[in-house]
Amino acid sequence: MTPDARIYAYSAVLMGSPILLKLFEHNESLASRVFRLIKQQENIFTVNRHDSEVMAVNHAAGSHAVVVSQPVFNLIRCAKAVSESPDSSFNFTIGPLVKRWKIGFSGNSVPDADDLRALLPLTHSHDVVLDESTRSVFLQKAGMEIDLGAIAKGYIADVVRDFLKQEKVENALINLGGNVQTLGAGGEGAWAIGLKTPFSAPDALIGVINVNGKSVVTSGIYERYFECDGRRYHHILDPKTGYPLDNELFSVTVISDDSIDGDIYTTLLYGMGVEKSLRYLRDIPDIEAIFVTKDQQVIFSSQRQFSFTLLDNTFHPVY
Repeated sequence: MTPDARIYAYSAVLMGSPILLKLFEHNESLASRVFRLIKQQENIFTVNRHDSEVMAVNHAAGSHAVVVSQPVFNLIRCAKAVSESPDSSFNFTIGPLVKRWKIGFSGNSVPDADDLRALLPLTHSHDVVLDESTRSVFLQKAGMEIDLGAIAKGYIADVVRDFLKQEKVENALINLGGNVQTLGAGGEGAWAIGLKTPFSAPDALIGVINVNGKSVVTSGIYERYFECDGRRYHHILDPKTGYPLDNELFSVTVISDDSIDGDIYTTLLYGMGVEKSLRYLRDIPDIEAIFVTKDQQVIFSSQRQFSFTLLDNTFHPVY
C-alpha cells in the first residue's frame, strides 16, 4: 500500500447512526453488500423493531421462553456473563431504566425516584434463563426487557470485518457510529482515529489514535445527555441505582482486536473509574484503554497496540 493510495468512502445511516466504510478501491457493489449485511444484523438485534428476535423475547417476559437464532443466543449468553461478573456496571437487562430515562431519545427530565426504584427489580440479569439445548431465552418477570445495544454494534463491526476478509480485502475501515474496526494499516502505515474533545464542536479533537488492524471504541458522557436545573444527566446508567454513573471520567476508549470487546470493556471500565481500571488491565494485555478525565488528563493504561498524537494542549497526557 503506497502512502498516496486513494481512499474511497461510502456512507449510510443505519442503526440510528452514520455508518462509514473506507476502502482502497472503488467498489460500490462491495459497499452495498456491507451495508446490506449491517441492515440484516440490525434487524435481528434491535429493540427498535417490534418483530426482531430480541423484541420477541421481551414481549414474552413473564410468560414463556422464546427460541432464538444461534447468533442472538450467543450474544445474549455473552451479555449475561459480562453482566454477572463481580461489580460489573454492564447490564443487558437495564432496558426498563433506559426506556424510562429516554436519554438521547427526546428525554429531558429526571424520572421520579419512586419510578426508578420500582424498575430496579426488573433489571437483574440472573432472572434471564437460557436453555442451551433448545436455544431459548426466558425473562422470568413481566416487564423485563433485554437491550443488546451496548454490545451489538461491536459484534456487527466484527461481522463486517470478517466479511471483508472473506472478500480478500486487506485494508479497510468501518465506523459504526463510534465503533471503529480496521483491517490492515491504511494508506500511511496506520489508520488515524480521532479522540473527540468532550462537549465541544464535532470536529474538535484531543488527539489522534494510530492503529493497525485494531478496533477503537469510545464511550463518553458527552454522546447523549440532557441538562436540567444546572445539572447534566448522561446515558451511562448505574444498574445499582438507576441514575447516571458519576465519577471522574469524560470518556473511556478501548483498543482491542475485536470490537465486541471494545463495547464490553468501555462500559466495565467507565464503571470502575481510572484507578481500579488500571489495576484491572494489568492482567489483560490484549485490552488497552485511554481515559479522558474531567480535570483534562488523558491517561493511558499502556501503549503496546497503538500510538497517540496529542492535538489539544489543554489536555495533559499521563503514561
